[in-house]
Amino acid sequence: MHVLTRRELNRATLARQLLLAREDRAPLEVVEHLVGINAQDPDPPYIGLWSRLSRFDHDDLTALMADRSVVRGTFWRGTQHTMTASDYLWMRPQVQPVLERLQRSAFRRATEGLELPGLLAEARELIRSREGITRPEVGRALVVLHPGYDPAALARSAQFLLPVVHPPPDNTWGRRGPTPFVLAEDWLGAELDEHVPLERLVLRYLAAFGPAAVRDVAAWSGLTRLREVVDGLRSQLVTFRDESGRELFDLPDAPRPGGDVEAPVRFLAALDNVLLAYHDRSRVVTDEQRQHVFLEASLTVDGFVRGLWRIRRDAGTATVVVRLFDGLSAAERDAVVDEALVLARFAAPDADTHDVEELGLDAPWPAGAPWDCSGPGATARR
Repeated sequence: MHVLTRRELNRATLARQLLLAREDRAPLEVVEHLVGINAQDPDPPYIGLWSRLSRFDHDDLTALMADRSVVRGTFWRGTQHTMTASDYLWMRPQVQPVLERLQRSAFRRATEGLELPGLLAEARELIRSREGITRPEVGRALVVLHPGYDPAALARSAQFLLPVVHPPPDNTWGRRGPTPFVLAEDWLGAELDEHVPLERLVLRYLAAFGPAAVRDVAAWSGLTRLREVVDGLRSQLVTFRDESGRELFDLPDAPRPGGDVEAPVRFLAALDNVLLAYHDRSRVVTDEQRQHVFLEASLTVDGFVRGLWRIRRDAGTATVVVRLFDGLSAAERDAVVDEALVLARFAAPDADTHDVEELGLDAPWPAGAPWDCSGPGATARR
């Protein structure tokens, strides 16, 4: 069985993730190919598409949200993702067991004594009866029916267990505020499809993230007992080993460029899926760096994480602030500066000037979240 080196695995991953070269694709096609984009905050999906597409503007994704081609909701690993509507309808039932497990883990004690089916029926009725109802409002209404319970636990339980999505302008560029709830089947005008086999999900994962081990698929999806599913697909797949001896599965015709293929500098969105979609993430990031990239936006050089970034807005200047884990060559540093300036112009087109600054490892970060790129014009949290 052929052994894939770390660099070969890295290049295969970058090719699947459209990070070896910006591509001329439609944003909707890319969201579908990536099986969703992490959307814990409004700006990361925009940065994620910018880093992969040769032509992309903020309005391209916002328009897809407005015409309901994509939706935002609780998905992989219980986190917010932007998904295509067509994928949401059949993948949401697939992830239901994961969300039920997470609800039990987080809120079992807080909802003890309640009949969850009845609670969810009440939440459904509330969401349907009040357009634009937000999560805090759902919690306050439910606690009227169930005095003595924590309203936040009731609302979050409904968010985990019901197929709710969050319509625009929520989660559009720079928009922060209360999250509205609407039932997915009402927003999309279609019922969820509960009859799609898990094999289809595994194949979609491999197309976007392969080659990968069974534990990688499980880490990405949160699903368990996937060994039988993958074994049932063996006749359709090719297998490899990584340098630690793990068995990896992949689609036969998927791109696997050699380890000598050049990889450009990329500024990844905070919580970019390429950093979270594996049990063994060493193909992109070291174990030591993982504690940092979970909270910050990452910078890759030669395909591997080499630093972190934020954007600082000072009056008319937008500065990409970079913190490196180690030194760069002169050519690498020039490439980082060039790409950082492109990022600054995308993230802050209203700024008069754009700049790049490198921080030492021990220097304090500028205030604000790393993914809040839109500056003074952003809608503040309410």
